[in-house]
Order: sequence, then structure tokens, then C-alpha cells
Amino acid sequence: MSGSEDRPWPTHSAEAVGADLVLGVALMKPLVLICSQDAELYLFLSHILGLDGFTTEPAGGVDEALEFADERELQAVVLDCGPASATGSRICARLKSEPRTGGLPVIALIAPGAENQHLDLLKAGIDESFVRPIAPATLLDCLRAKLALPKPGSNGIENGSWLCCGSLEMKLDAHRVRGNGHDIHLGPLEFNLLRHFLEAPGKVFSRDELIDAAWPDNIHIGARTVDVHISRIRKALKAASPGSVIRTVRSAGYSLEKPDD
Repeated sequence: MSGSEDRPWPTHSAEAVGADLVLGVALMKPLVLICSQDAELYLFLSHILGLDGFTTEPAGGVDEALEFADERELQAVVLDCGPASATGSRICARLKSEPRTGGLPVIALIAPGAENQHLDLLKAGIDESFVRPIAPATLLDCLRAKLALPKPGSNGIENGSWLCCGSLEMKLDAHRVRGNGHDIHLGPLEFNLLRHFLEAPGKVFSRDELIDAAWPDNIHIGARTVDVHISRIRKALKAASPGSVIRTVRSAGYSLEKPDD
């Protein structure tokens, strides 16, 4: 070990955590969970990702990762795979088997000399893996590609089309949502759900239809999971676009209300 056990893990102030939890704010950043026992590596990755517009949280193992998935809206997971450990593939397999984390992109960073872990990670469902040392730009480009995020500095307006409903706007190729001119941050699942609503405002979608639209085919999702993600979208819309309402249609599903003409 590198002696990182003696190093204190970085802490996050209540103000910073509170700010991250406020949906519908333009300053919201994609949240990446870094699973590692090496505090020094975490600090290095956190710094790199922070400069490129991401925010990070550390987790020592799968239980912490799943706990974060319950409490926070994760966008991706980065696994630190040690040279003499199969922990990375076990964590990946567990994340991919859970409905609330199965759709998250999982990226593995494999220690030099442990290239034989590639096969186990592939069997576990890893989305991408790299052998360290890795160029920071390579990791950042991978994350942005997996999350369909625009490159830094792109305003997402020059190309592509917007889906609109009242004051709510979505730019598909830039993965950008605005309400009353304010940016709304949504995770990949919420983005896909809202896109489905915006493609047919006023239409009532059943939970099964929403599952087909937003989740991978090989992931089993229950009705309660759909309700949780709809709740998150509602919170985001309430903060930035209160005139945009997703209504519950009893025994039928959900619908994005059309604005009054």
C-alpha cells in the first residue's frame, strides 16, 4: 500500500453538499463517484475532473457506492483497480446488477502490471477500461462521450435542434435543458425521460413506456424506480421552470402538461 490509509479523506462542507443538492441551478456539475482506497489518487482525479466541470465523491467500496446512488444523482463511476485485487470487477458487477446503478457508465483504471483484469472487467459489464498512467484528456473525453456532454466552452446553440414546451427547452446534441432561460442539470436517465415527454407534450405515458424509453433493455426496473426519477425531474422543473408540470394520471402514468394557448 502507498500509505494512503494514514491520509485523511477530503471532506465536503455542508454548504457545498447543499449546493449540489439544489436542482435546476446553472452551476450544477455532473457528479462522478470515484471508488478507490487510495486517497492520493482520488485527490489527483478529483482535481482533474474539477477543472473540466465535474464534481466528485469518494467511495471505498460497493456499499458506499450504492449508498451514494440512493442519496445523490450520480452520472458515472470511476473504479481504481489495484494490481493484486479483483475488487474492481466485483464492484462493477454489483453496480451493473442494481436497477438504480445499472445504467451508469463505469470506467476502470487498471494498475500497471494488472492488465489481466481486462477480461474479468468485461465479464462484469465494464463500459471502458484504461491502464494507468492515463492522459487526463483521455479520461475526460471518455466521460463526456459516455454522458453525451458538450465539450467545455460549447454553448450548445450553433448546431442541432431544440425540443420545446412552453418555457422548457431541450437541446439534444448538447445534452442541455433550459427553463425560462436557466440551465437545468439532469442525469442521463432524467434527461431521457424528459426528452420522451417533450417529444409528445400532453400525451400520457405508462411506466412501462417510460422504462422502455430511458433504461437499457437488459435492466429490470420497477414502477417505484420510475416514480423516484419523475420526482427528481419535478424538483428540477419547480426550481427553474415552475410553469412546466409533469402530472400524474391515476392508473395510467405521467404526462407533461401543454402550456395554455
